[in-house]
Amino acid sequence: MGLLRELKRDVDVVFERDPAAANLVEVLLTCPGLHARELHRVAHTLWNLQVPVLPRLVSHLSRFLTGIEIHPGAQLGSGLFIDHGSGVVIGETTEIGTDVSIYQGVTLGGTSAADSPLLRPWILGLVSKKSSQSPWEFAGFRR
Repeated sequence: MGLLRELKRDVDVVFERDPAAANLVEVLLTCPGLHARELHRVAHTLWNLQVPVLPRLVSHLSRFLTGIEIHPGAQLGSGLFIDHGSGVVIGETTEIGTDVSIYQGVTLGGTSAADSPLLRPWILGLVSKKSSQSPWEFAGFRR
């Protein structure tokens, strides 16, 4: 997918999942989840190119601007939506699938103890657009 197509997809996701999204200008200027996602694209590309220091610097700047910390090594699928993202931390070992929504205060990834292996969370998109089940029903919960 090209960069502009990915940006359009990310903006479309904001309009799909955030009832407060009023117009394109507002979303582009004031949506910290979108800003964090786009800055992660830059940091992740630099990380994959094995550029020293700069990916972490971009990630640090993103956290300062948005309150959302995403390690440059984290693998994020398309359709990721971070709403009310203050305090969200996504670690280096995290792999997130497609069409996932994350809300404030979520931490994914990390280590448990010095001699323990890394925790490696995989977050999968639970519901396809064609599914008639709610995400809660799909996961086995009842409302």
